[in-house]
Amino acid sequence: MTDGSVYLDHAATTPLDRRVLEAMLPYLQGALAGGNPSSLHGPGAAAREAVEEARASVAGLIGASPQEIVFTSGGTEADNLAVLGLAAADPGKKHVAVSAVEHAAVRGAVEHLESRGYEVTRLGVDTDGRVSPEDLADALRPDTALVAVMWANNEVGTVQRVAELAGRCRERGVPFHADAVQAAGRLPVDVSRVPVSTLAISSHKLYGPQGVGALYVRGGVKLAPILFGGGQEGGFRSGTENVAGLVGFGAAARHAMEEMDDRIRHEEGLRETLASGALRLPGVRLNGHRNERLSNNVHLSVDGVEAESLVLFLDAMGYAVGSGSACASSTAGHKASPVLLAMGRGEDEAFNAVRISVGKDTTREEVEGFLGAFSTAVSRLRELSPLYIH
Repeated sequence: MTDGSVYLDHAATTPLDRRVLEAMLPYLQGALAGGNPSSLHGPGAAAREAVEEARASVAGLIGASPQEIVFTSGGTEADNLAVLGLAAADPGKKHVAVSAVEHAAVRGAVEHLESRGYEVTRLGVDTDGRVSPEDLADALRPDTALVAVMWANNEVGTVQRVAELAGRCRERGVPFHADAVQAAGRLPVDVSRVPVSTLAISSHKLYGPQGVGALYVRGGVKLAPILFGGGQEGGFRSGTENVAGLVGFGAAARHAMEEMDDRIRHEEGLRETLASGALRLPGVRLNGHRNERLSNNVHLSVDGVEAESLVLFLDAMGYAVGSGSACASSTAGHKASPVLLAMGRGEDEAFNAVRISVGKDTTREEVEGFLGAFSTAVSRLRELSPLYIH
């Protein structure tokens, strides 16, 4: 990072890849800048061509057809469009099933439906944070409008059995939405093999620009728009496209697809070094599934240490890590993680969890340095805590 700190919060956002910036620059300044993709003149046609090239690149990352990609302002809008759009497309059905560990974007959209009279089944998870396919099947009803289960959890990193979960829904004719914001680019996400109806992804988790995302909508799936206007994005998402941002998203998707195996191998090695080193300290536990987890995620509960204090202490030592979900942490008042509570953890554990997430450019030396800082920070904060029994 530019301030000299070691950045270990890639689950919150990834730094913009230099190659992505270079791809974007011609659309931010110069002859290619300023064209509206809906215009008929030359600059408009060039902008449209750039958008469609980006669409094809994003589609390629997840095994989709370009016409199945709807560009949005990010993962949150994509999740909202899926949940609200699927529900509105079949107004006679008033039941929704959703996992208890969803991202706030899905939770918020579902709560909005609930306020409008929808009945919501919140699917419980096991101690690793996984939904049972049998529980999902039991929750399905003739009036179920949709099911939403995220591909990989943004906090604890657990990967769901999405193929089986989506398959249960397909057997019953129920649309299935997956938030794959954390998964895309870090797992082989292939919608040609996994029968999801809709799937959300985001550029800034892939070393692309912030404020750009996409919703995959399988051909034939009925989806109602939630934004209205000029009818862009096939009528699903009106509004002038962010050309430079989409060009960056497309470039990031291409690099992620080309480099995925190497990135996963690199991140998994660092993840295991981090986990094994941290777990040597007493009173430190790993949250989420030990093996079926994101390649870059280490989520820890630390006895006797409040998460925000640990994050700030580490920041002062030059290491940037996360406290739960960045989206949740930014709201007024730090709240216990609903993900950990759903996994059966107590309030104390839900308040003392930190998330360390490495990236493609993180080095082993940085990880080893962090482990030393982590040990120092935990020991010092425990010494200061009146509640920790030494």
